[in-house]
Amino acid sequence: MLLNNRFSRIIINTWKVDLIMIASCIFAYFAHYYLISRHFDIPVIVPTVLGTAIAFFIGFNNNQAYDRWWEARRVWGAIVNDSRSWARDILMYVDDKPVQSESDKLKKDFITRHIAFLCLLKNNLRLTDDNTYKKYISAAELEAINDHNNKPNAVLQLQSKKLNDIYSSGLIDGYRFLQLDNLLVRFTDSLGMSERIKNTVFPSTYNYLTKLFIWLFVIAIELVTVQSMGMWSIFISWLIGFVFVSIQINGMSLVNPFENTAASIPLNQITRTIEINLLQMLGEKDIPEPVQAVNGEYVL
Repeated sequence: MLLNNRFSRIIINTWKVDLIMIASCIFAYFAHYYLISRHFDIPVIVPTVLGTAIAFFIGFNNNQAYDRWWEARRVWGAIVNDSRSWARDILMYVDDKPVQSESDKLKKDFITRHIAFLCLLKNNLRLTDDNTYKKYISAAELEAINDHNNKPNAVLQLQSKKLNDIYSSGLIDGYRFLQLDNLLVRFTDSLGMSERIKNTVFPSTYNYLTKLFIWLFVIAIELVTVQSMGMWSIFISWLIGFVFVSIQINGMSLVNPFENTAASIPLNQITRTIEINLLQMLGEKDIPEPVQAVNGEYVL
């Protein structure tokens, strides 16, 4: 997630398109000088109409892209809240009467297993494998989920089985069982919503047509302004095109909110925050450091 948007980053993201636009403007300049000006003039209404169409396309694309990004952020905001509720309820609801040490281990297993779920979900969404989850789940449970294609869902299944075991043992009553089971259902919902956003492809036609219209728009501006500005029209045409391209690229950077990029949802930071919160609730002393911003510019 971007914290500070530097101009250098905009240049890095747009320089290839800038070169194409400049080359197109130069081509249009000479085409007008040697060919078009001898036959007819381009009316001003052409870039005006194209500019209006592009504004609608860019506005629609950016709105849809931001909706995807914001929905992803809301899903992970819910995961943060539900994770804290899960740890608190486990600590408060599970009976301590049988044997204190066994009860403490049981509670810790439920909470650390949930941290493993979060790490696995983050890995699935970003197509990475940092192996952090392995220290929060037992070897037997790790072996049990290895054969599953969807490991986060497999961990939730383990949680449900263990929850049913302590209910059958009388360590929690029916009301508390339903409260905890409801949280597992909510984690399943968040898992499914994250996967839906990840696996639903943004229609490529919109992005393609916007780029095509911007290219035509820049050429049209060049052919119109060259009549009064000469070679300076190349710079003016590129500058106007640069504004449209920058806005379009900025919007499209939000289309895939779970990618490991500067503009995406900061899954590393969110997951680490939950990890720290839950370990502190357990009273652990070995607490990992919060995720820091990269160059003070963005967090992943």
